[in-house]
Amino acid sequence: MMNKNLLIILIPLTFYACSPSNKTEKSEEVAVTENAEASIDNGVFFVSPKDGEVVKNPVKLVFGVNGMEVEPAGMAKEGKGHHHVAIDGTFVEKGVVVPADSMSIHYGKGQTETELTLTPGKHTLTMQFADGFHQSYGEAWSKTIEITVE
Repeated sequence: MMNKNLLIILIPLTFYACSPSNKTEKSEEVAVTENAEASIDNGVFFVSPKDGEVVKNPVKLVFGVNGMEVEPAGMAKEGKGHHHVAIDGTFVEKGVVVPADSMSIHYGKGQTETELTLTPGKHTLTMQFADGFHQSYGEAWSKTIEITVE
């Protein structure tokens, strides 16, 4: 039989540890630590892969953001949004809805990593941060890297 005092301690700790906001903060904290660029400027960045890297399929992408909070699509809230990736594309003008197709992928569940299978050769990947309605935050909230898939 469990002690009542122990339950009183465990229930709030369990709630705190499983809180979605704590998981998001931890993810952002890890991303910031792994990328020196993140500690300097607000914006989005690729934790992985690095610009110019040669990679193999499936290509693992890890997203980072500094100065905004990642949350699922649904409502437009100031200072919050989610990632999109354009394969061999470019940034989307501020206020324009980010297209959704095979070359422009939405991560509207608030994902901060994914795997893609790309054709061999050189590719650009452009990360675009957008609000809950998928409206772009513009070039300042985008980052383009080039990778080579073996």
